[in-house]
Amino acid sequence: MARNAEKAMTALARFRQAQLEEGKAKERRPFLASECNELPKAEKWRRQITGEISKKVAQIQNAGLGEFRIRDLNDEINKLLREKGHWEYRIKELGGPDYAKIGLKMLDHEGKEVPGNRGYKYFGAAKDLPGVRELFEKDPLPPPRKARAELMRDIDAEYYGYRDDDYGILEFLEQEHEKKVTAEAVEKWKMEREARLARGEEEEEENIYAVHEEESDEEGGKEREGEDSQQKFIAHVPVPTQQEIEEVLVRRKKMELLQKYASETLLAQSEEAKALLGL
Repeated sequence: MARNAEKAMTALARFRQAQLEEGKAKERRPFLASECNELPKAEKWRRQITGEISKKVAQIQNAGLGEFRIRDLNDEINKLLREKGHWEYRIKELGGPDYAKIGLKMLDHEGKEVPGNRGYKYFGAAKDLPGVRELFEKDPLPPPRKARAELMRDIDAEYYGYRDDDYGILEFLEQEHEKKVTAEAVEKWKMEREARLARGEEEEEENIYAVHEEESDEEGGKEREGEDSQQKFIAHVPVPTQQEIEEVLVRRKKMELLQKYASETLLAQSEEAKALLGL
């Protein structure tokens, strides 16, 4: 008797619910999240998707459902997870909270990704399916090493800087800088020369025989103090000065010109005159 009364009450409740919903069209979730322009509805559809995911995750824990049913459930869960991400992005666009940062990650953490296959997850009994278990047991393959030929393929003259002056820009800049430095050095030398002449100082001829002593750290390792940086060249035979060498060169040049262009008579007269003068 009690059982019949319970069935009657259940049937009455279903009938009453059907009467209340009569004439109402059940609202369906939009296929695209971008079609929803109201924040409350977007959050409603997100909650609905979250509930569906929770139910399917609970169902897939049963390994007795069979391989094909488990695979279908796993595909449906991944599809709902992607759809949930679209609705969370749409909620953020409509000015709602960013569920990608503050939302619960329990449903995502229950899934496991195969190394090298980012995005698709396996839940519950799907992780123990034939062919899937081996994927989790294998270590991810290391990235292939590039051969030396592949590494040298992109190395050319430009890598070593040999083409830096292909357009002549550096050469032009170097020439301009060289002219500027040369002009400054000449101007400085002229000013110093005029200052010496104004003080009445005679220009000293540079001694080409001066030897500069180079400091060496190989012996002792200490710098010598109090010694002149220049040292006179010491010779054991008389060494002509620069002026004497120039005079000899001038006389030799004169003799060569005389022998080339003067006649024998003129040469004889010249020798005779030198003998008379004692030259």
